[in-house]
Amino acid sequence: MNLLRTTPSTMQYAALIGFALLPLTSLTAANDVPAKPLAAKGALIVSDGFDGTKLGPAWRVLTETFTVGDGSLKGVQTFWGSPAKDGKPARPAHGAVLLLEVGRKDMVIEFKFRFDGATSINAVCDDMAYKESHGSHICRVALSPTRIRLGDDKESLKHEIVEMNRDPARKAEAAKLVEGRIRDFPCKLEPQRWYRLSIEIVGDEMRAVLDDKPIGYLKSSGIGHPNKSRFHFTVSGGAAEFDDFKLWSVAQH
Repeated sequence: MNLLRTTPSTMQYAALIGFALLPLTSLTAANDVPAKPLAAKGALIVSDGFDGTKLGPAWRVLTETFTVGDGSLKGVQTFWGSPAKDGKPARPAHGAVLLLEVGRKDMVIEFKFRFDGATSINAVCDDMAYKESHGSHICRVALSPTRIRLGDDKESLKHEIVEMNRDPARKAEAAKLVEGRIRDFPCKLEPQRWYRLSIEIVGDEMRAVLDDKPIGYLKSSGIGHPNKSRFHFTVSGGAAEFDDFKLWSVAQH
């Protein structure tokens, strides 16, 4: 493991969501994804090959199981909800969450992944000082076996929109409010096969590249939020593996 930068976490846990809570959008062809990177990579901030036997100090497990072994990181959802008991409220099911403190506006994130039973993998940036969106989420790339989604969470997961989506009678109204904030791109991700994903976040733009092929792009105002205090993975529905995680700053442009 080679961690070039670590920042102790002082942020309090906020509720985190996965793929399913986001409103559905129509699938978009990837032929309008920019062919060139949004910006050049700057300094390498974090590099982790998960070669040891335990997570390094820069990572923090929030919910459920993440383990390191055999040269990779494995996350698996093991919590499927609990009823109210002993004066404590019921807890809905939630995927496994692993976070890394970041504290920057623009960045390039790259990692290898493979599905091992999971139904979705989310790579999310949050700002825990921002309280106007669900879970303080700012933007994400969500992966399922059949699509890749890019989302401006700051705008599409405002508290009032999340509440609207929980009411079947208001889902259409919510969908209109998030038009242009979420884009879905069809793909086929095979189980047990390793893929490499690069996520560029520059200003109000986000671009995803899968195995050197541009696969997704979104331009939306919330992506340009001035500080992403942390990055996190969420693994839902089963297990997924990760390797060769890197995070760069963005060169001045």
